[in-house]
Amino acid sequence: MVEDIFDIVNERDEVIGRKPRSEVHAQGLLHRAVHVLVFNSRGEIFLQKRSMKKDRQPGVWDSSCSGHVDSGEDYNQTAVRELGEEIGLHLSAPPQRLFKIDACDETDAEFVWVYRCENEGPFQLHPDEIETGDWFAPARVTQWIQEKPQDFAPAFILIWKLFNRA
Repeated sequence: MVEDIFDIVNERDEVIGRKPRSEVHAQGLLHRAVHVLVFNSRGEIFLQKRSMKKDRQPGVWDSSCSGHVDSGEDYNQTAVRELGEEIGLHLSAPPQRLFKIDACDETDAEFVWVYRCENEGPFQLHPDEIETGDWFAPARVTQWIQEKPQDFAPAFILIWKLFNRA
């Protein structure tokens, strides 16, 4: 299997090189990712439980969809690609951009653009990426994070806090 190649970026999110995924993560190099929050018409958010096959944060709950920006790709292209690959949601245009998070410990050295879209599902979950997924009321997610933060990916906890502040 061919390993993904990521753009390495500096502290201003400018591309300064390229390296394989394993090296980027092993060396803690700055790189890029996207997270997409999918809501339904009832205002519920779809969350995914990451597959136990994942090399980073397996088995925890996370954004509706998330993924790395591949080398040569931009954030918008990645958001559209990841929605299709992970949950089978095929969009003709990028979802709404909400905010950007600078690379930090919670994001695993990733600059992250956070997006939002609406869709009712049902979704086709990629089994190598996602163990399961479900819809949750936002108040329930907030309460769950307060009670059991270990159930969630650190990046999602940060995203949820910033999303609710906006």
